[in-house]
Amino acid sequence: MARMTNAEALDLIQNADLHELGRMASERKLELHPKKITTFVVDRNINYTNVCWVDCKFCAFYRHAKEEDAYVLSFEHIGSKIEELIAIGGTQILFQGGVHPKLKIAWYEELVEWIATNYPTIDIHGFSAIEIDYIAKISKISYSEVLQRLKDKGMFSIPGAGAEILSDRVRDIIAPKKLNSEDWIEVHRQAHKVGMKSTATMMFGTVETDEEIIEHWEMIRDLQDETGGFRAYIMWSFQSAHTQLIKEIPDMKKQSSNRYLRLLAVSRLYLDNFKNIQSSWVTQGSYVGQLALKFGANDLGSTMMEENVVSAAGVTNEMNQEEMIKLIQDIDEYPAKRDTAYNILERF
Repeated sequence: MARMTNAEALDLIQNADLHELGRMASERKLELHPKKITTFVVDRNINYTNVCWVDCKFCAFYRHAKEEDAYVLSFEHIGSKIEELIAIGGTQILFQGGVHPKLKIAWYEELVEWIATNYPTIDIHGFSAIEIDYIAKISKISYSEVLQRLKDKGMFSIPGAGAEILSDRVRDIIAPKKLNSEDWIEVHRQAHKVGMKSTATMMFGTVETDEEIIEHWEMIRDLQDETGGFRAYIMWSFQSAHTQLIKEIPDMKKQSSNRYLRLLAVSRLYLDNFKNIQSSWVTQGSYVGQLALKFGANDLGSTMMEENVVSAAGVTNEMNQEEMIKLIQDIDEYPAKRDTAYNILERF
């Protein structure tokens, strides 16, 4: 099968019939997942700090260090959150914070080792590229050394957060202090080289063009060709409430469910070397999250016992394991609980 070109992807985004896109994406999904197994993970987001100096205009979660509600969680507080997760059968923590200006590699090593030692059944899916980038800078070491040292302490997976749109024109507008596109790619390249897997993400719906969306896909597809280190792709739409960006660009168009499903379907066709694509029910709601399974997604993502970042931007959707199982069964697919590495733990 010939690989989709950027021009073909652009034509599909702009001109294709939505139902036809869904049919094409479903066919491709079925080629990769012929047993119609749709997975999910039971996990918890733990934001170890909300202190951040990067000041992304699309984020309503961060605080500066001297603000009254700024925090860094104690190890004991983190432990109590993990214990609550274990009690409901959870297997993973999505572990991210703001980019704290004073925390160096030794603090992160101690934290990862403490979690891995005390909670060996829990996978740490931790620290986005911007966090890795800053830990490297403040600790005066390379990306590779940061990642190897964290791996040595018990962390084997990093999330794709901080990608937004991998276009420096866009990044200069919405997050001018954040690492550039090539550096985001390089963090993930180095993670893959030291034997860590990662995920790739996209947040669309700010100031990007269709062409820049495709450039983003091209960058992650190229790295996947090179390393094979991405486990999954996840995309979601910008949630604007309480953010600086919507104050600066008040006429920014809210992204429709149609737009989300259209881009999701084209991503399934374009990203031919990604086996797993997640539905973003957290931003889209459970109904569109279910529809996404008909537009190329094969994974419902996380039950998300705790979520702070999207909710800070005014969107709160919740779903437990039983609800996920029912949503999957309702479309005649077979639900399965997985771990971070997409190993099946339990079928329903």
